[in-house]
Amino acid sequence: MIFAENVTKSYANGRTQTQVLKGVSLEVKKGELAVVLGASGSGKSTLLSVLSGLETPDSGRVVADGEEISAMSEGERTKFRRRAVGFVFQQYFLLPHLTAEKNVKLGADLAKNGSYGEILAAVGLGEKRKKYPSELSGGEQQRVSIARAVAKNPKILFLDEPTGALDEETGRSVIDYLLKLQRERGFTAVMVTHNENLSETADRVIRMNSGKIIAVNQNGRKKSAYEIGW
Repeated sequence: MIFAENVTKSYANGRTQTQVLKGVSLEVKKGELAVVLGASGSGKSTLLSVLSGLETPDSGRVVADGEEISAMSEGERTKFRRRAVGFVFQQYFLLPHLTAEKNVKLGADLAKNGSYGEILAAVGLGEKRKKYPSELSGGEQQRVSIARAVAKNPKILFLDEPTGALDEETGRSVIDYLLKLQRERGFTAVMVTHNENLSETADRVIRMNSGKIIAVNQNGRKKSAYEIGW
């Protein structure tokens, strides 16, 4: 489902170039949840941006859902993301003037999906569908953002620190809903996190340091959000 080969990525900082990804290669199979771990500055979020087509690598190949997105034009990558990819970020990025239901409908409309009400109910917010983001807790807003991403019927869901701003109880609830939706819908997911414990919920654990992948492990048994430490 996702394949990267010898991917590099640098950013200009004045007259200097900072290399963030240094020959990264990986594979995430269809239907897997891969968790990417590493310290701040290890290249996790940059890797997510390159794998999802938000950015292009300086060199190397990225293939997602059978398409070589690293060879696409910017317009082609935009169409690919609209068609196949969902995003959940630490910042919820909800539109404040729209209700929870209408925020989710934005994602659903991209896939011509009329069952977005069912998705809101699936994340436990059916009774709050008419509430605005300012009327929801942080965990509820994050669940709206997950519902909006899933409402696109994505083939791949990318998550960047989805529990980073949440307390333990809310974080467990959000991850529990996410794992439930993935089981039901079968999408592939890649999650970047600082929370080492979340690796126990994954199929594949990818560890990064200084722009390189230093280890890849498979879990024999995935734990639930309520079985892990926090």
